[in-house]
Amino acid sequence: MKLNSFGKVVAVAALAAACGAAQAQEVVRLGNLKFAHYGAVSYIKEIAPKCGIKVEEHMFAKGLDVMQAIIAGELDVGTTASEAAISGRAGGAPIVVVAGFAKGGARLVGRADLKLKSVKDLKGKRVGVTRGGIQEVLLLAELQQAGLTVSEQPGKDVQLVLLAYADLNQALLGKNIDAMMQSEPQSSQALNKGFGTEILKPYDTPIGEPIRTMVMTEKFYKEKRPLAEKFMRCFVEATKTFIDQPAVAEKYVRDVVFKGQISSDDFQDAISNSPYSYDITPEHIQITTDVMVKTGVGKMSKPPVARDWVKTDLLDAAKKSLNVK
Repeated sequence: MKLNSFGKVVAVAALAAACGAAQAQEVVRLGNLKFAHYGAVSYIKEIAPKCGIKVEEHMFAKGLDVMQAIIAGELDVGTTASEAAISGRAGGAPIVVVAGFAKGGARLVGRADLKLKSVKDLKGKRVGVTRGGIQEVLLLAELQQAGLTVSEQPGKDVQLVLLAYADLNQALLGKNIDAMMQSEPQSSQALNKGFGTEILKPYDTPIGEPIRTMVMTEKFYKEKRPLAEKFMRCFVEATKTFIDQPAVAEKYVRDVVFKGQISSDDFQDAISNSPYSYDITPEHIQITTDVMVKTGVGKMSKPPVARDWVKTDLLDAAKKSLNVK
């Protein structure tokens, strides 16, 4: 009996080791950002076991940091604004765009006491923005459309003040800047707390509403197809949950992602300006690339051609398997 018991223990241990090894192979390393419209991507890790995978989420301050982690071989999947993905690809990041997980997510906000009404009112003003985000591209495109010159140094029509997303609201509140091109939910918070007023949502440039991009490393996309397929189905399921069940989305983003730091109004206003989505096209990425070249953002010596690295076959298959239109 003792031998039989010992044999069972050995067998169970061997099975556990085999399961552990299999599980270790099913880990997806995900790089993400802390914004309201990135919440469905964070939710993937919560439902990942149901999808047959484990997702390790790593949070970054901005999209360019995600690109650096991908280049360093630390991530399989990353989420970012299209600008950082394009700059990353141009700089040698071995990535493909596989989905678009949110639209919009930007707002030009002025100091409430200045009563700024249009982009042209920014002449002579200091405008805050984060380097390496789509907000920078949109701001420069809007200023260019309005015929305003811009520089980080005084002397042009508009002086850029480069700050982290987390510092922009404080700078506007402290009157260290006159306006900001900000992401969500921070721009909604500035409006709801009364120290900022909306000048415009910057969607009248050729880019239209910017689409946030999900990227995979080429190695993950090509060499780990079964795992990539499982991850993409999990992404579609998480996003569908957030779209179909707004209460689930709000509770998760407010309680888990932001740990109670944003109000219900902040969340509702943020998502109304940055709805969750699935889709992306080579055309959208190409237009964004062209605007970046025109505005000088990213300073790319060889801008990537969108059709070479926008691959939506995994997304299309996942949506079809889950009956998502």
